[in-house]
Amino acid sequence: MSAPHSFHVKSFGCQMNVYDGQRMAELLEADGLTAAADADAADLVVLNTCHIREKAAEKVYSDIGRLKREDGSSPMIAVAGCVAQAEGAEIPRRARAVDIVVGPQAYHRLPALVAAAARGESAIDTDMPAESKFAALPGRRRVGPSAFLTVQEGCDKFCTYCVVPYTRGAEISRPFAAVLDEAKALADTGAREISLLGQNVNAWGDGDRGLHDLIEAIALIPSIARIRYTTSHPNDMAEGLIAAHRDVEKLMPFLHLPVQSGSDRVLKAMNRSHDAAAYLRLIERVRAARPDIAISGDFIVGFPGETEAEFAQTLALVEAVGHAQAFSFKYSPRPGTPAATMADQLPAAVMDERLQRLQALLNAQQHAFNRASVGRRTEVLIERTGKLPGQKLGKSPWLQSVHLQTEAAIGDIVAVDIVTAGPNSVGGAEVVKAAA
Repeated sequence: MSAPHSFHVKSFGCQMNVYDGQRMAELLEADGLTAAADADAADLVVLNTCHIREKAAEKVYSDIGRLKREDGSSPMIAVAGCVAQAEGAEIPRRARAVDIVVGPQAYHRLPALVAAAARGESAIDTDMPAESKFAALPGRRRVGPSAFLTVQEGCDKFCTYCVVPYTRGAEISRPFAAVLDEAKALADTGAREISLLGQNVNAWGDGDRGLHDLIEAIALIPSIARIRYTTSHPNDMAEGLIAAHRDVEKLMPFLHLPVQSGSDRVLKAMNRSHDAAAYLRLIERVRAARPDIAISGDFIVGFPGETEAEFAQTLALVEAVGHAQAFSFKYSPRPGTPAATMADQLPAAVMDERLQRLQALLNAQQHAFNRASVGRRTEVLIERTGKLPGQKLGKSPWLQSVHLQTEAAIGDIVAVDIVTAGPNSVGGAEVVKAAA
């Protein structure tokens, strides 16, 4: 196989995968390859995979099949990410078109693996080396107005349904200085907003420093106007981080804090290490620090053994919190996790019906949050152009999608009155400054 000259990276799943995909693209460009607009135009296609859901893993194999071209040829194919880590050498055995397999802790070696594959050699690397991959990555290239920055990886929580500890490894935090340097580099490329990422991002620490110290330091970068972080674990929501929502103006009033269930028995079976009452008390403390904060969460319905009464406790918790956004899923058994072998696996029809009821409630709460925004004056970070002439799309501080007519440039932050509200977005009218 000849060495590729162009590449395309397709990322599935979480925001950390999006970040990893961007970094792989930067690696390949630094190695002399050119980014292609789509897979059809690329000599090398990187499928950056997610292993959280069963369908997401199966989708990878479907995508591999679709990469075969009309003349019978295929590009060089690399499978990266968590499916690569979980299945390793099984992937090319199951899909012979795959040339490279690389896990999420080894993707800094991607250019060497590409070269090995071009020579016809084995190109599988699912090691979890002790040294950080981040030091081997190239400098950041130009990004959009909002940029992701991974600060923490891995998980030590071992929730019984989750594969992350096995595919991403133990919790590790990047050094304070390295993260701050990357934040400054992102600012230099035009980023106005930085979202700090981690499997348990609020577990980040470097010596005596916690995530709130990192947020305070990034807030001192003049051109960075907004800071966000995700995903958090309730057990790592330290007092300093709660206080940062009150004290750091650039920290946006939005918190994604997964709870998964409102049933204490289910939470214990999940190994979540908190109960529903403790979660609700935590939400109260956060809202006391920042009354206008928008709360987002994650929910799993149909965990093994979940009764109708226990599902009703989840609905009650959702009612008590009131969400601006949320993600909800049917339980998906993942091979190798303790929950996959638990008794009382629920029928799909039961999970489907419960998910529909939960999503109806969550969607109603999101729509209500958006309607409550009408009449509010706020600032919107312009991120891209819309479908209509003169239309731009951006985000409010509460992570709402906002559409408006404006001549502002991408990356500008404009004052906006929220004038309409839909289920998934709001409409704004730019505040026109009075002539001097």
